[in-house]
Amino acid sequence: MREHGRLAIDGGTPAVRFPVPQWSDRTGRSMGREERRLVLEVLDSGRLGMVNGEKVKQLQLAWAAAFGAPVAVATNSGTSALHAALIFLCIGPGDEVLVPAATDMGTVIAVLLQNAVPVFVDVQPDTMNMDPQDLERKITPRSRAVMPVHMFGFPADMDPIMAIAGKHGLAVVEDCAQAHATLYKGRTCGTIGDAGCFSFQQTKHVTAGEGGMVIARADSLRGRRLQLCADKGWPREQYREHLFLAPNYHISDLQAAVALAQLAKLEPMIEARRRSALALSSAIGGFPGVTLPPEVPWARHTYFAYQFYVDPGHFTVGRDRIVEAIRAEGVDVLPSYLPKPLYEYDFLANVNMYNETRCPIACPLYQGAMDYRSVVCPGMNRCCSTGIFMQWNEKITPPMARAIAAAIAKVLDHYRIRGP
Repeated sequence: MREHGRLAIDGGTPAVRFPVPQWSDRTGRSMGREERRLVLEVLDSGRLGMVNGEKVKQLQLAWAAAFGAPVAVATNSGTSALHAALIFLCIGPGDEVLVPAATDMGTVIAVLLQNAVPVFVDVQPDTMNMDPQDLERKITPRSRAVMPVHMFGFPADMDPIMAIAGKHGLAVVEDCAQAHATLYKGRTCGTIGDAGCFSFQQTKHVTAGEGGMVIARADSLRGRRLQLCADKGWPREQYREHLFLAPNYHISDLQAAVALAQLAKLEPMIEARRRSALALSSAIGGFPGVTLPPEVPWARHTYFAYQFYVDPGHFTVGRDRIVEAIRAEGVDVLPSYLPKPLYEYDFLANVNMYNETRCPIACPLYQGAMDYRSVVCPGMNRCCSTGIFMQWNEKITPPMARAIAAAIAKVLDHYRIRGP
């Protein structure tokens, strides 16, 4: 018997016997009178759509002001925000876009929807963010853009990424789906590159259930206005005119109403997430072989999620058994954010994208030789094999976090290798 008692997985009593707030419902989301009032305003107006309504316009102005951006355009998802950004920057067939091996598949889908080719860059094993050194190695004459993703609310190392992009003439699109108001050296993520993209999906800091936003450092960079890139290429001041190929990615005024109310709560929600996450880190930080989410002076981690790592050399069992044991203690953890690198998923490994055409890899405009089955990213492999992922939200309090920490500590202590 170890110090913390018998593990629940072995028949002991679970350490956490209260329901932990979840981001999938109101227990973990800050929904209330403000959202209800603005939604009712939309319903009472009868103008539910983007074109005739007011809330989408108000949200775009408020988001641009909050993030210090000249322009903001609302979309119906984070993926569509990324796609609109690539349209805005004139990325297309034959172009390569460098993406991290760790991200939601939506980042990659946005590239493929422009018939461009994603090139996977390894990640740093302690943050799961793009590794600038591997970024430089992966650049070719066909490279046109780079899409760093700020994973879990911690910023990618943007200074070297921007320097490399400038050296090679690459556009930079920041994927901030998990990083609302995350700070990098005093700058807000999403405002450092050419464009920054956000998600309002159920789990995100600001949520409207679904939706997204794209901001840019100028309304037009390569000849296209950003608003048109999510609105069928249609300058609305003209009657039925379309200037270039672009999809309809409208968000509704109902969604915008919820996001507006959420935006007003963003700072207190982030501070609540930080307080509880730091309480958890403080309680489990002393275990050898455990790497915690980074806290550094030059960044503000906003804790979309909480992922830590276990070195198998310090424990008597593997990571998956540790995950099973923590779950049995009443804490809903998963074995890393991704079970495997994105390039190992079937539709990428077997180029099963546009029926049997093998486009865009086989596109005559692309003269590269891409085989995702040969990609190797050691940092990503380490993250997938050692990470332990936990959803996080603003309703988890520091006392709850300490109880969660006690459950994790109980398992880590039981399985840790003790010296002679």
